[in-house]
Amino acid sequence: MSDKQAAYEDILAPYACKPSNSKGRLVPEPETSSRSCYQRDRDRVIHSSSFRRLKHKTQVFVYHEGDHYRTRLTHSLEVSQIARSVCRSMRLNEDLGETLALAHDLGHPPFGHVGEITLNECMKNHDGFDHNAQSLRLLTKLEHKYASFEGLNLTWETLEGLAKHNGPLVDKAIDAKNPPAELPFGFREYLPRQDLMLHTYAGAEAQVAALADDVAYSSHDLDDGLRAGLFKFEELKSIPVIAQLIDEVMLTYPGSPRYILIHELVRRMINRMVADLMVESARRLKELNPQHPDDIRNADQPVIAFGRNMGQAVKELKEFLFERMYRHYLVNRMGSKAKRVVTELFNLYISEPECLPTEWSERAGEPNSDETARVVTDFIAGMTDRFAFREHAKLFDLSRVSL
Repeated sequence: MSDKQAAYEDILAPYACKPSNSKGRLVPEPETSSRSCYQRDRDRVIHSSSFRRLKHKTQVFVYHEGDHYRTRLTHSLEVSQIARSVCRSMRLNEDLGETLALAHDLGHPPFGHVGEITLNECMKNHDGFDHNAQSLRLLTKLEHKYASFEGLNLTWETLEGLAKHNGPLVDKAIDAKNPPAELPFGFREYLPRQDLMLHTYAGAEAQVAALADDVAYSSHDLDDGLRAGLFKFEELKSIPVIAQLIDEVMLTYPGSPRYILIHELVRRMINRMVADLMVESARRLKELNPQHPDDIRNADQPVIAFGRNMGQAVKELKEFLFERMYRHYLVNRMGSKAKRVVTELFNLYISEPECLPTEWSERAGEPNSDETARVVTDFIAGMTDRFAFREHAKLFDLSRVSL
């Protein structure tokens, strides 16, 4: 470890994840003096094919509906900025926090949550589909570009944080060599190789990434919804915290253009939410007094959290967005089209795997088998929105001659 890396570790809190104490990689590799193990993890995520594809994956609006709406990529960058800032302020490892924020959405299929729900329905007789488990599968198997190992061979802390950023997946310790059937396929597949302690919470950095995700998508989906005209300022006043911020913006900037008012509201929302989670998290950390990252993992509740009032406000905002944005008829129309695209592609590929590109068809088994279903799901889940539309047109538009 270089002197610079040692100096950085000295300023971290005792419960932060420190590179020198990492549990390492599944396949041992020599570390470098120029970058810590978590910095290398971050760089491998950024240079992955899966990360690049986020550019054309839906957050709420499909890519062709507007250049300024969020995609999975821009959302992930916004989450990473918030996570890094919070980690720095709390003396946590900001490189690990950033890595987890950048990687947290890699397993999402095209067309947002509609795509995930549809793929899971298609896979109901073949072990199902879960985007979080798919992220683990991507990073440990499908991203296969290194000569010495499958996947990206990331550190234990990164994989653990990715798997558990929303909390424990099981109630008690399990036999990793024989994981329970109720776990999503990607976890059951990987755990025999490396136990990720799914019965505990993740480290503090992963918890920060999870809350940064809440901050980013709550505020920025609100931004996109307002800009798209799906709802108005006045309709948001049913949420007390938001109503207060709207009044503050209107009073401070009377007569300003609507786009300025939207931006001022959103930036205040982010500031308010981050400030609240910093205060509540500091209170919980003081109460727990952790002296090691494992003290965070073994706690009986998350240490990174919103206070009660802000937590309720975030819940109400999510409910508002669900009803007024995610269920808006314009979003539903595109969702309906997306559902048909995913379902029809899946049904064709699983029954005729020879229609898959060669590198994928070679992995498939017999038509309609579990093996083929998983290969088809991996292929579809990796698609961008526009690639899925193009594939569907090639295969189902009978007037097209060129494939």
